[in-house]
Amino acid sequence: MRDFQAPGRSAVYGEKHMVATSHPVASAIAINVLNDGGNAVDAALAASAALCLAEPHMTGIGGDCFAIYAPANGKPVALNGSGFAPAASDPDRLLGQGLSEIPGDSADAVTVPGAIDAWCRLHEDYGSMPLDRIFTPAIELAESGCIVSPRVAFDWGNHAGRLAASPSARSHFLAGGGPLKVGDRFANPALAQTFRLIAARGRRGFYEGAVADAIVGFLKGLGGVHTVDDFAAQASIYVDPIQASYQGHAVYECPPNGQGVIALLILKILERFEHSTGLSEVDRVHLLAEATKLAYAQRDAIVGDPVLSPDAGDILLATDLADNLAGQISLGQALPDRPIEGTEHKDTIYLCVVDKDGNAISFINSLFNAFGSALYEQKTGVLLHSRGTGFRLEAGHPNRLGPNRRPLHTIIPAMVFDDDKAVAPFGVMGGHYQATGHANLLSRVLQQGLDLQHALDLPRSFAYGGPLVLETGYDDTTARALVERGHEVKRAPGPLGGGQVIWIDRRRGILTAASDPRKDGCALGI
Repeated sequence: MRDFQAPGRSAVYGEKHMVATSHPVASAIAINVLNDGGNAVDAALAASAALCLAEPHMTGIGGDCFAIYAPANGKPVALNGSGFAPAASDPDRLLGQGLSEIPGDSADAVTVPGAIDAWCRLHEDYGSMPLDRIFTPAIELAESGCIVSPRVAFDWGNHAGRLAASPSARSHFLAGGGPLKVGDRFANPALAQTFRLIAARGRRGFYEGAVADAIVGFLKGLGGVHTVDDFAAQASIYVDPIQASYQGHAVYECPPNGQGVIALLILKILERFEHSTGLSEVDRVHLLAEATKLAYAQRDAIVGDPVLSPDAGDILLATDLADNLAGQISLGQALPDRPIEGTEHKDTIYLCVVDKDGNAISFINSLFNAFGSALYEQKTGVLLHSRGTGFRLEAGHPNRLGPNRRPLHTIIPAMVFDDDKAVAPFGVMGGHYQATGHANLLSRVLQQGLDLQHALDLPRSFAYGGPLVLETGYDDTTARALVERGHEVKRAPGPLGGGQVIWIDRRRGILTAASDPRKDGCALGI
């Protein structure tokens, strides 16, 4: 039990249904949908739509989506809602321009947005409410405006320079000449009309007709090679989730082109050390850093579009690989740092829902970088993501840009099972940090036995592409101890990620949920 005289908050308990999102408006909307008879998918879609207004720098219908859905007493299914590169994509064209990577503010950074196709596919297969009811709260927010919350204002200010440099975005997102502040109101009436078209026509309201024509024309005017045929062809893909055993539980992730397999690999490495009951917090930070360095090196070499690397999951989950990597780790000495391979991956929303019937969904949606590409199509109200910057340009790499290919994705929903039943949809946002964040959260909960909220509240560390970065919650004594083990230590310039988790206790018939203090969100339950 936590210290009630210390800062912090309790986990949320309920017995009927539960939601956890990164913004209180989205959580309230989701719980209202459940109270009105909607199911987990309905609530997740309503919350995600609302977050396009509540956290417009993190998510939008111009981005991508992944989900893991576990019907009550059923097997989990994974949906890959990542967009494809245009059919005319040509890495040699970019190399010929003297580029070594895809600029994040260019039309080439925009793959066909996959989110709406994924939302509509989930709704068609598992939803129960009509789309117009699901999107009504988001439409109202888009027209009347959503109040800017503290973390959103913090991010808006930090990334105002990107918006100022974008002719298409600055007039809308810096309408007063500067970033929105806490308590300001953000509206997007054009997006409300786009939501109405999608509610009326389903995916065709986005991928065909006026919306697709406007976005394609906008991108072509910026040098893009997108066509209306590329938009019409976009399709989400149901895939079998991959899984690994950890602390007696089955942990499910989406397979590549996402990095969920790396979360599983890190867990497999950590479990080889966690039999010891005497691990200190310094030991844990050190082990997580070492496992991250080794696992992410594998990711950067292997993971890409599964068409090009179909065996990546099997290779990375092989027992002998985890044994080999764990054997390279010393508790007393850090491994050398490795440079980041490719582009930073940052901005995302994650949410989870469990409904009264026991259906659970783990859901993530992203624009990639803050405000995506900062390319805003004004007629439709759609801010486009920059997911194409996740591609590589060098020949022979499995993550190379090419026609109709999907890039490496860092956004990863996850689900824990016990005795063949879902017990925990969860996710941790934060770009590259996500795989490490998944492993760290489960280690805290399943190996250390911590309360869900406590596990999210604890300070975080991350070692990828350079120094071991520590949040301010780690004191100087911990930092010095890590330096003594050979780590170069730096303080994190900002919070590492943000997460949500719901735990289903079937024996007692209760639900427990937690939401990360690094965001403005909350968990709500009945």
